[in-house]
Order: sequence, then C-alpha cells, then structure tokens
Amino acid sequence: MASTLKEWKDKTICVVTCDGRIIIGKLIGHDQVQNLILNEAHERIYSEDTDVEEMPLGLYLVRGDNLCVVGEFDAAKMDDTIRVPEPLPHIYQQQM
Repeated sequence: MASTLKEWKDKTICVVTCDGRIIIGKLIGHDQVQNLILNEAHERIYSEDTDVEEMPLGLYLVRGDNLCVVGEFDAAKMDDTIRVPEPLPHIYQQQM
C-alpha cells in the first residue's frame, strides 16, 4: 500500500475507517504503518432523513490500524442527495 500512497500525496482521498466513518481530505503524509495525515479533512455523514452532511475536521490523523478502505476521491462524481436506505425488515423462519 505504501507505494500507492506515495502516488496519492497532495491529492484528495477518501478513507473508510473500521467503524464506518467516511473521511475525505488531502493526503499530506503517511508512515510505514499507514498512519495518514489529512489536511482540510471533513467527515461525510449519511442519514435516512437528510441529505449528506459534512463535518469539518481540519488537519486530521487517521491511525493505520483503523483503516478499512483508502481510495482517490473525485468530487465531480459525488451525489450529495444520496440517503441511507431504510433497513430491511427481519426475516423470520416459518416453523413447520
């Protein structure tokens, strides 16, 4: 992963953490254990009731052991009207 991260230096990336948070920011640094330093970072918060909210975080460090997915981010392809779908109802097995 380290060679890929070098290619993304000074580019905007999207990080999904192990707890499901989505953080977007400009990658300004990383180390050998994949700790990421993001500048101008913000968290995208999705909900069932409202459009996507963005919470500004500023300069932000994401620990390498909390990374789930890292990818390049293209803001032109984002749709801010996406909402979280309603959960599926529980399926109960019918007893015979």
